[in-house]
Amino acid sequence: MSAAAAPAVELEEVVAGYYADQPVLRGLSITCPAGEVTALLGPNGAGKSTALRVIAGLLRPASGSVRLFGEDVTGLSAHEIARRGLAFLPQGRSAFPELTVENNLELGAWSLPRAQRKGAVAAMFERFPSLKGRRKVQASRLSGGQQRLLEISRALVADPRVLVVDEPSVGLSPILAEQSYSELAALRAEGRTVVLVDQNVRPAVALADYLYSLRSGRSERAGRRNELASDLSALVREWLGVVQVPAREGAAGTPAGGREGGAP
Repeated sequence: MSAAAAPAVELEEVVAGYYADQPVLRGLSITCPAGEVTALLGPNGAGKSTALRVIAGLLRPASGSVRLFGEDVTGLSAHEIARRGLAFLPQGRSAFPELTVENNLELGAWSLPRAQRKGAVAAMFERFPSLKGRRKVQASRLSGGQQRLLEISRALVADPRVLVVDEPSVGLSPILAEQSYSELAALRAEGRTVVLVDQNVRPAVALADYLYSLRSGRSERAGRRNELASDLSALVREWLGVVQVPAREGAAGTPAGGREGGAP
């Protein structure tokens, strides 16, 4: 299969974890189409973030394979995978707080040939004008929204083909979370591939082209968004362990164990 025709990211029967005898991923297989957004959903402990770490080369699988545009990258280090066009945006704050905005972007451009780095940083300032006027400001002095833009721009400065994002809205106000998702939508419009995990399920589903529902380190359900979105409420109830109790006979519309109107 040619690289052009291959999926952007593939995990095949991956077993991985942080202790040899306690795997988090237990034979996980996923396929992320090129130029689309794939969202991994599931309850806490399902293995979503662990899967992202395997994709990014931050965690070596015990078995199984990882492919990037058809190339087997199983066991390669994070910097080797980054050189092949994948960027990882971790959960929470990831900018270096004591470095300036410009220095942070220069670090993000490390994988580029030296002659291209200055132009790549300049391109990020053109893309995010609000950062340009603060290029000499320490990252720790930026607003929350500006810090998030800096983190996104640092991930993009090397012009990756794939962006892997862990919890893009965590700790952000609704307005900043919406801006974060707008940037991810723009990346898809540019033809880039996005693989994301977010406990804030609704915006993740709204953006995604393809969904995976994980449980206990395996893929439980998968499909295009229009195939699974209608099951979203049921999936969330499953993750939370909520069982819908039918109304008692003769009390239609009345929740079991309570009077109509919701009063106990």
